[in-house]
Parts: sequence; C-alpha cells; structure tokens
Amino acid sequence: MKNTTIIFENANKKFLNNEVDLILSGVSERTLCGSLMRYLQEEIKETNYSKYHVDVEYNRNNGKVKTIIDQNIEVIPINCDIIVHSRGEIPEQNNIIAIEMKKSTNRNSEKIKDKNRLIALTKETFDDVWSFDGTNLPEHVCRYKLGIYYEVNIKRSEVYVEYYKKGRLSSTKIFKLKLGSNHDR
Repeated sequence: MKNTTIIFENANKKFLNNEVDLILSGVSERTLCGSLMRYLQEEIKETNYSKYHVDVEYNRNNGKVKTIIDQNIEVIPINCDIIVHSRGEIPEQNNIIAIEMKKSTNRNSEKIKDKNRLIALTKETFDDVWSFDGTNLPEHVCRYKLGIYYEVNIKRSEVYVEYYKKGRLSSTKIFKLKLGSNHDR
C-alpha cells in the first residue's frame, strides 16, 4: 500500500516543478488548488487508491454538509480546499487526504482555523468512539489518513507544509520553488 505522504509529495513535486510561474504570479488559492488537484488525481491513478476521487472544496457527507466536532465540542461545517476521498463509496475508509491551502499573507487566525480543522479531520474519532456498521458513514467527518496544511510564500519562493496524522502535527517541510523565466511579479 503506497504511503499517503509519498503520494502527496510526488504530486506536489510535479506541481511545483511544472506550475512555478502560476504559483509566483499571485493567482488565487482556488486556482492553485485546482492545479494541484490535477497532479494528485494523476498520482493516485497508479496506486491502491485509484478508485478514490480528488475534489476541490467538496462539502458533502451522505448528502448533508460535512461537519466536524472541534476542540470545543462544537459542530462546525467544513469545506476543505482539496480532499482525496471515495465520495462515500468505500465507507470503511472514505477519507484519505485533506489539504488546506493558504498564502503566507493570510491572517494568522485563518491559518490557525485551518490547522485546527486538520487536527479534527485526522483524529481516529470525533468522540473517542468509532462505531462502524459496514455501511453508514459517521455523522461527523474524521479518520483522514493525512492532513496537510499548505502555505505558499511568494516572497520567499517557497511552500511550507505541515503534515497531520491521528489528530496531531506529525512533521513539517519547506519546499523551495525553482524560479521560472516568465513569471509576473
């Protein structure tokens, strides 16, 4: 079974190598997410996750708005920037990867909200009980194998990444962008 971190890093490497001009041009996060999504979709085709989907801003769970339970035990509707999931087709492991993208110029409060969302999404359960009946998805979303906080810093020509697993920050990495010849600044 191919490691989710390796799948992401392979896709990210292609994204950073092929789309450096787009990244440095200052386009919206949504545009960057759409581009990264294509590389992720291509990467999972050759893995044991080939039946999974990569979606931008997907917010449904059994036809309802996706929700999490946050650290204050409040129900929070969510809309991740990018997710790799089965759209409910594989209920025993519906959720694989959640990515939250920000630019370094965003407010710190927004960055913290994204990081807290990734903690909740990667927890094994939202209430310390995982009752899976083989068919129904839980009411609140959790059990993503990997959460990724992805911060683009145009001034430094780099991307800062935090990896979340099992409700905790697992590791961090910085990816340097190799400057292209035709980017707008």
